[in-house]
Order: sequence, then structure tokens, then C-alpha cells
Amino acid sequence: MTENAYLELLRRAKSSLPVSKAAERWEMPRAVVQVSGKRTIVRNFSEIAKTLRREPQHIAKYLFKELAVSGSVGDVMEFQGKFGLEQINRRLEDYVKEFVLCSECGKPDTHLIKEGRLRFLKCEACGARRPVRAV
Repeated sequence: MTENAYLELLRRAKSSLPVSKAAERWEMPRAVVQVSGKRTIVRNFSEIAKTLRREPQHIAKYLFKELAVSGSVGDVMEFQGKFGLEQINRRLEDYVKEFVLCSECGKPDTHLIKEGRLRFLKCEACGARRPVRAV
């Protein structure tokens, strides 16, 4: 069999394969927000923390600091102030970029480790490790 015939057979075999659009296996969670008077409540906060595989207190501390507001945490998170859906989701995306996604491979398979006074983000997929700031 010549090289051209082989390449032609390979091209035909490849074109007959089914094309699948593989979706990402991990999707950034979106907040479900309800404004009630002067308070903003994130209804699905426990689900967000579970999806991100982070302590709810760590996420809450970050959000309280970024939005410059106080609040409380339980199954839901409550902010003392009015905030829109996009504003909270934008801060959640920033949190994910800084404290969840690996800077090398981009996968969410990471965990925070503390060594002395420093915190590191360690990727379980590629083994990369980078320092992260304290919240």
C-alpha cells in the first residue's frame, strides 16, 4: 500500500467518525440571589461551596471583603446591603480564578494547603503549586 493510499483511507475513516461536542465537565456555579429590603441573600451558597470544594467561611470572607460589607453564613449567605446578581457572580468568578482554577492547566482539581504562614494552591491534576494571598 502506498503512502497516499494510506493517507486517503485514514482521511475517509476520520471523516466517518461521529463528531461530539464535549461539554466541559466542570461548570462555574451561578448564584441565586434574592434582595429582601436592605439585605441580599444568596440562596444556593452551600451548593456553590460544595461545587468549588472550598470552605464556606473562606468564600464568604472573600466576598464580604470584596463587597466591603458584613453578613452571615449558613446554608444561605446573607449580605447587609443590596447587591445585584451580576455583581455577586462577577466576584464569584474572581474567586474561582484566584483560589480554585490551576494557573498551569486551568482545571478546578485543586486544594488550598497551608505551610507555616503561607497558603498555596496545589493542583491535583498536574501537580503545579502557586502561592495565593490570604483573605
